[in-house]
Amino acid sequence: MSTGTAQAPRTGGDLVTESLTALGATTVFGLPGQHALAAFDALRRSPLEYVGLRVENNAGFAADAYARVTGGPAPLLVSTGPGALMTLAALQEAAAASAPVLGISSQIPTAGLGGGRHGYLHELTDQKASFRDIVKSVHTVRTASQIPSAIAEAWASALEAPHGPVWIEIPQDVLLAPTTAPPIESLAATPRPLTPRPELVTEAVRLLDSAERPAILAGGGTVRAGAQAELLALAEKLDAPVATTFGGKGAFPWDHRLSLQSWLEDRHTTDFLEDADVLLVVGSGLGELSSNYHTFRPRGRVIQIEADLGKLESNVPALGIHADARLTLAVLAEQATPRTRPEAAEAASALLVRVRQRLAAQDLKQEQQLLTAVRDALPDTSPSFWDMTMLAYWAWSAFDPREGAMHSAQGAGGLGYGFPAALGAAVADRTKPVLAVSGDGGAMYSIAELATARQYDLPVTWLIVDDGGYGILREYMTDAFGTATGTELARPDFVALAESFGVPAVRTSPERLGEDLAAALAAPGPSVVVLPAVLRLFAPTHATP
Repeated sequence: MSTGTAQAPRTGGDLVTESLTALGATTVFGLPGQHALAAFDALRRSPLEYVGLRVENNAGFAADAYARVTGGPAPLLVSTGPGALMTLAALQEAAAASAPVLGISSQIPTAGLGGGRHGYLHELTDQKASFRDIVKSVHTVRTASQIPSAIAEAWASALEAPHGPVWIEIPQDVLLAPTTAPPIESLAATPRPLTPRPELVTEAVRLLDSAERPAILAGGGTVRAGAQAELLALAEKLDAPVATTFGGKGAFPWDHRLSLQSWLEDRHTTDFLEDADVLLVVGSGLGELSSNYHTFRPRGRVIQIEADLGKLESNVPALGIHADARLTLAVLAEQATPRTRPEAAEAASALLVRVRQRLAAQDLKQEQQLLTAVRDALPDTSPSFWDMTMLAYWAWSAFDPREGAMHSAQGAGGLGYGFPAALGAAVADRTKPVLAVSGDGGAMYSIAELATARQYDLPVTWLIVDDGGYGILREYMTDAFGTATGTELARPDFVALAESFGVPAVRTSPERLGEDLAAALAAPGPSVVVLPAVLRLFAPTHATP
């Protein structure tokens, strides 16, 4: 009598994991649920690393950050109905930031799809309808043989410029059913390159060559396309000053002689960009924040390079070039005529002096000192992830990401992004510490993920700025209505709470922040630093009469 254990039959779930592996995936984020159990069982037999978070939305944020850091699709595996719907806010952020998240959910059995039997657990009348307005493409599988092609098609869709999240749903019975298909060895999913049209390149070169005061505004699309070297080459060839949007931080060296940095909410910067006789906008739709709340009125010609067709000329008339930022900047840098304009660097330097003078006229030393302390404590190559909190609003304008990268939730603007996103980045690269920054209100969205940080021993330091409520909303409401409503919060002892998860924590002060944060970042594994402080924003600026 044999004492061996019979090998489990391969199922539709195995086709999912084999397809992901064949496409190059190494990690899957998610949270199991009843209809998806066959896919999770297949994960056990696969070479894929599974990282489970405690809330599906946080798993989506972790996948978003993993995709941003690696540049490749990040699989996100969840269950039907409530599990799937919990990912929507994270997918909205991924869509706004063009992060290629590969969402995969189970579905009710095929007998219930399309108006069949009703009464299944987690059943939605039309689950995929909830995702169509958010993701780039939706793919529904009805048989096991469709799984590899559907996943490959979704993978290519996620990677085509502009990158973005996609959604695949697979019925429970398809995931459970044994399959006789041979193991998957390879899959092709090559995205189509988005190259610029030659006549548009020729016209853009003509405009740039004839410009007397050219300037460049680089958005998040520049970073996502990996076009930093091409941007630098073109800016130096044209001797054109460069500003970066909040999402485009890191696209251009912060202390370069041509850098205007990221002070887009400062009217001095808006005036400078408006005064350019040719403004090259790369990877930005010139939305609310990048246009200083739609007060930006360019007086010269605008050239806009944008991979998202819906954003092309959507806010400002321009020579619109629907193309990948890196491919287009490379050809512009090759064809543009070199020039020397010493006044360009002088103008950039003078602008930054005016910005600093305006800040110096306000009583904001503590806020600037805190941001400096964070910058000094964070290793140059470490990424940081910022929630929608007061210190992040400062960081959008004033933080130099150096060789690391600064990521925030300003694309969609939801709370709870910072800490789970930092966990996803740490999974992608465990060799360097990662910083997460939240307010006490936003931190409460992610407290459960302290267990995830401890379980996987991830090198993430979480800075929680505790001001007793939703600080930015408190300031907005007080300014608008004279008083704030619904902004004050009871909250836990964050230090004791972190320690209850087995995560070291310390309560710091503005004077000790740099020292305590540096020590936490240098220690292995996760840590929490709590800073009780009430911060203020710098005063907004308006268009000059």
